[in-house]
Amino acid sequence: MITALVQIRLPPPVSLEKATGLLADAAHKYRDKPGLIRKYFLLSEDGSAIGGVYLWESRKEAEQFYSAEWRQGITDKFGTEPSFTYFASPVIVDNLAESIIIDD
Repeated sequence: MITALVQIRLPPPVSLEKATGLLADAAHKYRDKPGLIRKYFLLSEDGSAIGGVYLWESRKEAEQFYSAEWRQGITDKFGTEPSFTYFASPVIVDNLAESIIIDD
């Protein structure tokens, strides 16, 4: 499994209330995406950046999702390009499901 950290700098900072509205409106777009296990929407404490932490089955599926069209849509909407950092996710603790997942 792969975790992708995607960050988007915001030219003018946004409030938690505004960010919640923007991100909640976008949340449905991430349902049932091939290979996407989980996504967390993020807002920096000072409101100067938003982003997401995505858990993917593979990096290939992550990179397919972050297509040139997707990146351009982010740039058009927020006025800045997203940045990406990938991490291997060999072990995950899920306290809600009361499980530990080990990626073989």
